[in-house]
Amino acid sequence: MAGLVNRAGAAALLAALLLGCGGERGAPATTLRFWAFGREGEVVQALVRDWERGHPGVRVEVQQIPWSAAHEKLLTAHVGHATPDLAQLGNTWVPELVTLDALLPLDSLQRAAADMDTSGHFPGIWATNVVDGRLWGIPWYVDTRVLFYRRDLLARAGYARMPEDWAGWLEAMRALKRLGGERRYAIFLPLNEWPPQAILGLQQGSPLLTADGRGAFGDSAFARAFDFMLNLYREGLAPPVSNTEIANLYQEFARGTFSMYISGPWNLGEFRRRIPADQQHAWATAPLPGPTGAASGVSLAGGASLVIFRASRQQALAWDLVRYLSQPAQQARFYHLTGDLPARREAWADSALAADSAAAAFRVQLTRAVPTPMVPEWEQVTTKIMDQTEAAVRGGVTPAEALAALDREVDRLLERRRYLLARRPGPER
Repeated sequence: MAGLVNRAGAAALLAALLLGCGGERGAPATTLRFWAFGREGEVVQALVRDWERGHPGVRVEVQQIPWSAAHEKLLTAHVGHATPDLAQLGNTWVPELVTLDALLPLDSLQRAAADMDTSGHFPGIWATNVVDGRLWGIPWYVDTRVLFYRRDLLARAGYARMPEDWAGWLEAMRALKRLGGERRYAIFLPLNEWPPQAILGLQQGSPLLTADGRGAFGDSAFARAFDFMLNLYREGLAPPVSNTEIANLYQEFARGTFSMYISGPWNLGEFRRRIPADQQHAWATAPLPGPTGAASGVSLAGGASLVIFRASRQQALAWDLVRYLSQPAQQARFYHLTGDLPARREAWADSALAADSAAAAFRVQLTRAVPTPMVPEWEQVTTKIMDQTEAAVRGGVTPAEALAALDREVDRLLERRRYLLARRPGPER
């Protein structure tokens, strides 16, 4: 396979490159181009400088790119044959870059590296980097969704802790509604967010898409999840609004306008900054309840991975940097610099992270994280999910009509994918 560094040659190639990189003092012979996005692009500079000290003659050129421009820049670079050596990649983008044949498969490199054993990773997160049975990225930092909730209000409603199954969760939400009255709600499920629907569907065992590339939203598993969610609006437990219709989410949470919100680890810092100091004791996080208990309470597998581009001429060096950034010590250091949750489980033993009670729910939830369908069109599918959810919530269509329409729209969206898959010669690339 062109560009692939096989298992037997990986160590030899790395050694040759390292030996050949020694330029004159002050004149690095090799430049490694690394694209990183958002805040991570700024912070990672400190880590790579340490890696450089162990690699005389090599300079890592980190280009910080805004998340809002990252996707287009990656695609443009691929078309223009100007991709970097390695990059940070949102794990939902991995299938698209694989389809474009832009990435270097990492299977042989990972198997040859004793420090890259999969047991150090959360299985669901690792799975987001596997497409068609091959490994294309190494998890760098992780996220998933949990419940942020007002534990003081939940206690006043008669619950010392968040229930673990749907029946108990629903009764707790009804109790919060009785406590709060007409203008307060148990949970905020914005109509312009798709994760709650996908999570509830996955909890019921829905694949969301069929193996042959069609929508699976009309099946009984997703229909049960959809009905559970719509019932929260019908009973007045959730307000039928989008998040653009609420001026300040954190202010309304502090006021008790709603008591629960499904969100990710980026909101740990936001809740600590934006909730008044005298109410910091009043909120907590919990793993998501499941239809039949804790084990069924799965959530989304998210985060960002490190990938190496097929066109890179410095693949061995890029892999060495990926391994360095994946070390538990560097992962813990990255957490302190960014607040991003570590992909390596060993790094969760860091004393600050281990003592963070709000982060504990994420640690549990990450063991129950599962990937969304690994197709390049997934982000477009999520738009269709939101559209049909809003139509059903606002009463324009029945739930059955909304799910049937959703399947039709997704089928049309994936039509070209089905055509291409039908003509693909086989699993070997």
